[in-house]
Amino acid sequence: MQSQTRIPPPRSSGASLADWRPDRASPQPIYAQIAGYFRAKITGGDWPEGMKLPPQRELARQLGVNRSTVVAALGQLAELGLIEGRQGGGTRVAGKEDPPWTAGSWNDYVEEGTHYPNLPAIQAINRLEFQPELLRLGTGEPAPELLPGEEMRSILAELAREELPLPYEEPLGSLRLRRAVSAELGRIGIRAEPSSILILSGALQGIQLVSLGLLPKGAAVLLEKPSYLYSIHSFQSAGVKLHGLPMDKRGLVTEGLEDLAARAKAAVLYTIPSFHNPTGILMDAERRRELMERAAALGLPVLEDGAYQDLWLDAPPPLPLKALDGKGQVLHLGTLSKSASPGLRIGWVAGPEQVIRRLADIKMQTDYGASSLSQLAAAKWLEDGGHKRHTDALRLALRRRRDLMLELLERHFTELAEWSKPAGGFYVWLRLNKPLPLPKLFRAALAEGLLLNTGDLYDRADARHLRLSYAYASPSGLEQGIFKLAELVRRMDRLF
Repeated sequence: MQSQTRIPPPRSSGASLADWRPDRASPQPIYAQIAGYFRAKITGGDWPEGMKLPPQRELARQLGVNRSTVVAALGQLAELGLIEGRQGGGTRVAGKEDPPWTAGSWNDYVEEGTHYPNLPAIQAINRLEFQPELLRLGTGEPAPELLPGEEMRSILAELAREELPLPYEEPLGSLRLRRAVSAELGRIGIRAEPSSILILSGALQGIQLVSLGLLPKGAAVLLEKPSYLYSIHSFQSAGVKLHGLPMDKRGLVTEGLEDLAARAKAAVLYTIPSFHNPTGILMDAERRRELMERAAALGLPVLEDGAYQDLWLDAPPPLPLKALDGKGQVLHLGTLSKSASPGLRIGWVAGPEQVIRRLADIKMQTDYGASSLSQLAAAKWLEDGGHKRHTDALRLALRRRRDLMLELLERHFTELAEWSKPAGGFYVWLRLNKPLPLPKLFRAALAEGLLLNTGDLYDRADARHLRLSYAYASPSGLEQGIFKLAELVRRMDRLF
């Protein structure tokens, strides 16, 4: 296999103001507080030489002040020689233009690791999601009020009266939890013994372990386009290339799979057949059988992401691909993060024992196993029927929110966009009638207090889509947010 040239990751601003705001009750002028905070960051080494600061308008927004206040603070820092403006390069922490080849501090290694940084927009979203004043219209997790707080507290209180599992668990994870997961998988048609299940620190870790432990550098992965995997770098950081396949209303289009697999020399096919992220599409039963038949004929392994499997709203989805697998061809990922608790950090992967043992070995080299306490709580949650009771209630709540969002879109977006009714999951994939510069739409929405997930995160060429989530914002938040978003899209339509 030919060696691949590594494309260096894009550099991004390292300045983060998420944890600090000026004190308006202080007798010290606000611009002087800002200058003092920035000076401490620079002289303390948190903001190294050459680091680019955000634009003045963005700094003003993050700090909740007028732009003129930011200008005054930056002027004070410039007089001290701590920052400088560079032609075409914005404002940066002052330093040597050409640093020596040796590193002076850990800051010099920030961009040098083998793992790519997140896309700048994803980094921004990850920070901004913790600003309570923003309406989160794209967030891929249930709202706190939809999570089983009381039930989990009861389980943890009960476990506190027992002997706690403070030592490490075995490499595959807690046997008790694997037995509970095995029973849970059996309810959706997947036969997997505990010895064929590895407990993960969230399903995303399964993707990382596969990319690190099973795929050669330069390998090709086929997947739907758009896809959640384009918004993260789990495969790309391991030197793996992504090749997109088209979708229709029935899911991934299987025609042409053989040609693309041959051209790309594909090693794996990754798919989210149930309530796809970001489109919400549900692959029907016939398409699933077609996909499995074609993949089997090609000898193409399949990585099935079942993160949204439990979140059907109208009717249960068809059998997972793993339930159709009689040859050990499919690895199936599952998680509790989308339904019970993102913070519990419990997921799993089921597959052939030899493969699972290999992934377990890689996992032991990375984190030595998921939290023993989380595994015990998860086992109790599944064993006692808490998961079924909760998902039944969660479906009802999500169904109401989905129907509200569809009603709001009908009211405000009829002339602006088109969409389909999702049968499960969290997302409406909104297609704008007119292409727009989505990064500008993201920034404009942010200025209006709206946090969006734009389509270009999931397909770089996209200029028409928004991933809207009905799982996080409250009903009143959805009403306010969809109205404001429609007004913003109308304004941008006139500009572009």
